[in-house]
Amino acid sequence: MTQELIETVDVVRPGKGLVVAIDGPSGSGKSSVSKEVARRLKLAYLDTGAMYRALTWYCLDRGTDLEDGAAVEAASEIFALEISTSPHEEYVRVGGADVTLAIREPAISASVSAVATTLGARTELIRRQRELIEKHHHRIVVEGRDITTVVAPGAEVRMLLTASEEARLRRRGIQLGGSQNAEQLAAQVTHRDAKDSTVVNFTQAADGVVTLDSSDLGFEETVDAALGIVNSIINHTVIHRD
Repeated sequence: MTQELIETVDVVRPGKGLVVAIDGPSGSGKSSVSKEVARRLKLAYLDTGAMYRALTWYCLDRGTDLEDGAAVEAASEIFALEISTSPHEEYVRVGGADVTLAIREPAISASVSAVATTLGARTELIRRQRELIEKHHHRIVVEGRDITTVVAPGAEVRMLLTASEEARLRRRGIQLGGSQNAEQLAAQVTHRDAKDSTVVNFTQAADGVVTLDSSDLGFEETVDAALGIVNSIINHTVIHRD
């Protein structure tokens, strides 16, 4: 099935743009699923959440007050960020320093919402995200919290990947290798979602966005379901263009 989906995309869309926008709450599996979808469809991949984490690391490293919106916005405009857009390689560098692992530390997870809810910083990072989409000729899977509605509302494929709170807590705990206790996990997943939802809605699908609930699905099943959505939308589009 998967190979058939890949061949369909390659045949139907040679040299044409295909932006797959995937939103979802913490622990929904959107990063791992989005990355695998990008691999199988031979697209670039962008984890926008890592960009917010990188900016958070930069602010904390510089001693920037995260409650000072103007200072956080100023930091967002000057920090030198390099982020992988390959689904086969993961790296995040700030000012040449490799922060790939550092941005996943509990201290960053506890602070990232303060940065992500600073509207000026969001505006700057959204600008950078759109630049990366352009750089890859609109052949990319982009995942985050406001991709389907703000960053790339014109994406051909837009989906909301969600899951129950129980499933999300379990997955995030596995992802972090047991490095955080139940209270820390709850703070990272549910409390962060509640704060971030004050500036963007990533819990309900906007018009035209397909919801994929992975609560009862394994990883491969979720990837196949996401590929099925992509394939269905592409075929539907092709039919109408003909």
